[in-house]
Amino acid sequence: MKNKLFNRPLVIALITALMSFSQSGFAATGTVVIHWNEAALEAIRITHPGPPIVARALAIVDTCMFDAWTAYDAKAKGTRFGQNLRRPLSERTDANKEKAISFAAHECLTDLFPSQTVSFNTLMGTLGYDSNDSTTDITTPSGIGHVAAKAVLDFRHHDGSNQLGDLHPGAYTDYTGYTPINSPTSIVDPNHWQPLQIGPNTQQFITPHWGKVIPYALKSASQFRKITSPPADYNTEPERYEIQAQQILEYNSHLTDEKKVIAEYWADGPHSELPPGHWALFAAFVSERDHHTIDQDVKMLFAVSNAIFDASIASWEAKRFYDYVRPVTAIHFLYAGKTVESWQGLIDGADWKPYQAASVVTPPFPEYYSGHSIFSAAGAETLKRFTGSDYFGFSVTLPAGSSKVEPGLVPADDTTLYWATYTDAADEAGISRRYGGIHFIDGDLISRKIGRLIGQQAWNKSLKYFNEDRESHDVEEPHHSHEHPVCSTCLQRL
Repeated sequence: MKNKLFNRPLVIALITALMSFSQSGFAATGTVVIHWNEAALEAIRITHPGPPIVARALAIVDTCMFDAWTAYDAKAKGTRFGQNLRRPLSERTDANKEKAISFAAHECLTDLFPSQTVSFNTLMGTLGYDSNDSTTDITTPSGIGHVAAKAVLDFRHHDGSNQLGDLHPGAYTDYTGYTPINSPTSIVDPNHWQPLQIGPNTQQFITPHWGKVIPYALKSASQFRKITSPPADYNTEPERYEIQAQQILEYNSHLTDEKKVIAEYWADGPHSELPPGHWALFAAFVSERDHHTIDQDVKMLFAVSNAIFDASIASWEAKRFYDYVRPVTAIHFLYAGKTVESWQGLIDGADWKPYQAASVVTPPFPEYYSGHSIFSAAGAETLKRFTGSDYFGFSVTLPAGSSKVEPGLVPADDTTLYWATYTDAADEAGISRRYGGIHFIDGDLISRKIGRLIGQQAWNKSLKYFNEDRESHDVEEPHHSHEHPVCSTCLQRL
């Protein structure tokens, strides 16, 4: 297939904003699913939730759209009502699908991002719908949208994420009592995460409770942690511990312009969609590239976002379980008072910094697993299975001097990153964190492996909701079921 750039406003923003992928509004020719996908991403850019919260939000909005759409599909089953909302053949039009999807997305997004309600209302008006229409009449597309979304939201409001702040004051706040072992000024245990002092603020572990969130297809949050080895322990494996730190120093001191661009492009720091949203944008490119229908887009985004949602739960459960040290802390511990090479030249090991923007330094949560690696591997695996091919054919060009770490200096020339396959993109996302000094080799490579397994398992479950006959690996299904049949009492209430 001929490679083509994403030649819409998105690519312009990609170039000017470098890593952020940030832009407002999506091209008018995308399906309504893509419109709402972009609305969700823009809300994420504005409100800046943490990576696992982003993954959950995208999975919820895509599930709400999917469940509303299933009412107008001949085979698919919704996650909450199964096939009980199915409408007659005569009603299964694109117009009804678009309307049901829009009302579901609007209800969902106003719940997840209430501060952005005005923009969601504006999009509804642009699409020709009345955002004040609150009917629950399931003989109408708007009613289908409301009912489908409400069922998903009712379920997710009590999924362990603490969205409502009813488990601990404050939306998404920790209710498990996590306390870091190390402080910003003291390394008590070199095996554990150290919150950093960034300007006047001390880092706080984002959502340490996330391993308790109900997953999509995982049997448990620790399902794959149980089959992987723990990270290096300084007390029992000092050589392994030091080698992984030395690898980071080696990367960091020999960064080419291309490697610096890779580290920055994939950083997905504040003011961006973060890694889960990054793969939602890749999915939008696939939609344009392959000229998707509404049906294809709603299924693709549903499958991708739920796989990445599971990846967030598995990754954060491991982060909390191991509470593992970041490279910046390990290098400070090992090399304070010693001269080391870095991207800044010869410095004292106590002053070593990752190749990251000064406002970030290193993410506010433990190292193991790598979120970038696991999110990207799960997303790549799902897109590969959905499209039936690993072919991607996407590229971005970053202009000379556009670095946020070394503005005006890096890269010396315009630099193009190209990914022939989804796997190439996921692998580059993983290694970018080693280039940037954010993750160790095991945190990257093991997370890629787990991400692919999570993607496979989630895909198998998605196929059952699609009710399609496609080739699928035999992966055991989780014991819980999210389906909720519509009983006669429910129908009367609706």
